[in-house]
Amino acid sequence: MIERRLLLATTNRGKIREMKKLLRCLPLKIESLEQYPEYGKYRETGKTFEENSRGKCLYYSRHYPGLVLAEDSGLEVEALQGQPGVRSARFSGPGATDEKNIQKLLKLLSGVPPSRRRARFVCVATLGQQGRVIKTFKGQVQGVILSQPDGRRGFGYDPVFYYTPLKKTFARLTSEEKNRVSHRGRALNKLLRFLKKYLNSR
Repeated sequence: MIERRLLLATTNRGKIREMKKLLRCLPLKIESLEQYPEYGKYRETGKTFEENSRGKCLYYSRHYPGLVLAEDSGLEVEALQGQPGVRSARFSGPGATDEKNIQKLLKLLSGVPPSRRRARFVCVATLGQQGRVIKTFKGQVQGVILSQPDGRRGFGYDPVFYYTPLKKTFARLTSEEKNRVSHRGRALNKLLRFLKKYLNSR
């Protein structure tokens, strides 16, 4: 049955690692775009996480013979009117890296007091197959942006995203801790519950 395969529509190894760990209990062969360079690269032009997530899902599901999971996620900072938002991965411009993105973020927040450094991570994950969307799942988590990085785990903005309930940045959480509380973990746990029922009904 074609739905017994699931493509993670990303080449981001940090995301692939987290997603595979979260979904490993499913009776699916889980693959990623790293194995399918011939599919090309979807150009993200959406103005929202949902637009980009749905667009990626529809694009890759027209190529892949199974289920496709695409997600778009990023950081929204109150003091920056929601920036970097959908541009989170390319915030520092051409040749953007996690380090450059963090440096730009901290420079823009220089002098901003802790009370105004509230932020949230947002994730929108879309499940699809053969050119149609099956269902969309959303997750978000609130935090505060520190004035300097703290921790070496995770990726992206994790070193400066302080999660108050655990009194740590995301870069100091274990993978299990992060998957329980993160935006991506929350969205994919909803997906997990849905897929268990969906696969049993096929």
